Amino acid sequence: MNIPNVNYTVHYVVHAYRQAPWRIQRQWIGTFMLIVLGLAMVASLYLDVTAQAALTGRTIQNLSYEISAGQQANADLETKIGELTSTYVMEQRAAALGYQPVTANQIQYVIVPGYTAPKPAILAAAPELKPSAPSILPEYTESLMDWFDQRLTPPPTTSLIGNSQ
Repeated sequence: MNIPNVNYTVHYVVHAYRQAPWRIQRQWIGTFMLIVLGLAMVASLYLDVTAQAALTGRTIQNLSYEISAGQQANADLETKIGELTSTYVMEQRAAALGYQPVTANQIQYVIVPGYTAPKPAILAAAPELKPSAPSILPEYTESLMDWFDQRLTPPPTTSLIGNSQ
């Protein structure tokens, strides 16, 4: 019986399962590229979220500017109305249209028989207010201590023990 050399067999098995150097290098490059790809994906996600936040912030700034511009235009228009309805300007416009101030002698009053001036609504009597039923249910106005007290005390019972005939 011929026994094969043990060293030769071990060497043969190790050689058969050993990776080629180019395969090991390819595995390292693949791992490195996978890490780089993962970091690039995280960076692009971060960049996208940051860009959206910046755009939203800019939109808010633009809307805030438009609101303040509208408020300023509104204030300008109110000032213009105030100037146009001032006493001095109204007198000038009335004079330009041919109106003139009246004196007490020029005023004529017309008396209408049976006419009574309406009373202002402010001086009218307010309607009587009737108190309504409480809008909050009693269950919601009860304190925690009252609730415990109701649960712990026994209800009153009538007893017939003392009544004998």
